[in-house]
Amino acid sequence: MKLRNLTTTIALVLAAGAGTMTLMRTGSVAASNAQTGQFHIAKNCASYAGGPGSFCTITSSNLPQIPAGAVVYYDQAAGDPQGMLDSNVVLFVGTGNWATGRCTLDLSTGSGLCTFSDGTGALAGFSARVNVTPFPDFVNYHWDGTYAFNPLPPK
Repeated sequence: MKLRNLTTTIALVLAAGAGTMTLMRTGSVAASNAQTGQFHIAKNCASYAGGPGSFCTITSSNLPQIPAGAVVYYDQAAGDPQGMLDSNVVLFVGTGNWATGRCTLDLSTGSGLCTFSDGTGALAGFSARVNVTPFPDFVNYHWDGTYAFNPLPPK
């Protein structure tokens, strides 16, 4: 009888181990399905007035999910703290299709950093780290960095 219980216990441990290995393998495959790459966007800020709700318009993009015409809305006013723009942002492509992030710029140089952490619609699972540099006119800006679209968890 003891041998039968030992055999059953060993079989259960082996089955649990095989299930764990399958889950680990499936998890690593899902993680490897993330789409990643370089991010290059130009935006025009002629409509940006410096207050909450001000926006810039994307004029070119290497990502089909963020086409020209998409808008970046800034939630906080420029100049607070003094000489800086530090704002929550919404990258709005269309109804149900947007991403959230944060941008911080030194207003004296026009250079800064934006990060995005997630979105909805075509931007679901989107994350990015973007260096911001101005064109000489300080109206148009480059966004250059890296992005990822991570698979969403199952529902």
